[in-house]
Order: sequence, then C-alpha cells, then structure tokens
Amino acid sequence: MIKQDKVLAQAPAAMNRQRPPRPRETAAPVLAQLMALKRMSVGETKARWEALFATPAPNNSRGYLELRIGWRLQELTRGGLSRETRRTLDLLAGEVEGRTGRRAIMPDPRNPVAGTRLVREWPGVEHTVTVARDGCEFEGRRYKSLSAIARAITGTQWNGWRLFGIRAAAGDRR
Repeated sequence: MIKQDKVLAQAPAAMNRQRPPRPRETAAPVLAQLMALKRMSVGETKARWEALFATPAPNNSRGYLELRIGWRLQELTRGGLSRETRRTLDLLAGEVEGRTGRRAIMPDPRNPVAGTRLVREWPGVEHTVTVARDGCEFEGRRYKSLSAIARAITGTQWNGWRLFGIRAAAGDRR
C-alpha cells in the first residue's frame, strides 16, 4: 500500500484528475431518487417532471410520470442513447413521417451479403437464389424478400430465411 501511495504522489497533475464515477457509485443516488418517486404525491411528481424536463407534465398518470422521470434520472446519470441507436431511431421516425429516401434505408446486418448464392433442394429440384442489394433473384425474376421466393417454390407461406437455412427454427440451437 505504501508503494502505491508513493507512486500516486509522484504522478503528474493530469493523472490525478477525478475519474468518472463507476456504475456502482452512481447507482445508489439514482436508486434513492427512484424510491423517493414512489413516495411522492402526483403534484410533487409533476413538479419533479417540470424540474427535469423544463416543460409541464403531459398528464396526471402517475405510472407514466414515474416511468419517464426514472428514465430521465438514469439518462442524466449514466448518459443517454448511443450515437448509433439515436441514428437508427431518427431513420425510423423519418420512415413513419414519410421522409424515406434511398440514403435513409439501412441494411439489416443479418441479411446475407449481396452476391451470395443460396441453394435449396425442394422435392427433388434444386433451387438457386442470388442475393442482390435490393432483394433477391430467382429464375430470372427479382423478388423483394426470401419469403416471396419461398412462397413461389413451395406454394405456401414459408419463412424464407428458415427455408434456406439462414435462421434456425425457434427450438433449434445452431
């Protein structure tokens, strides 16, 4: 112990800056504030809302106010959403509002890479699908999804990913 204290005493001033709090250190004050929320009246909860959000509380629903205030307290203490999550939410909000554009469409990272060839044998016939950037090609036709191709092959509703072995059945552990 003495050796460590000696090293810290000799460390430059830049290294002695206060470090950010660890999750365990910040959890106690947040937890105490969350417990205090449960003891507050609706009027006190609305006042707490106004202090945190700088706007009047939207309604008198105690459950809603507690949930949102709890989220805000944790957000202020531990930080908000990651940049990637905010970007994804902004893109989704744009789609809901009708502002979709070619740039805004994000590829699903679970999809096979463009150019991948998927082969499936179905009742003795080999079927080959080529994955494209904006869908799939099968027998010279363009399809939006593997499920549409699965329907064309089997004649019934099928999950295209499952038919081609990309996603296992719910009970399977691959």
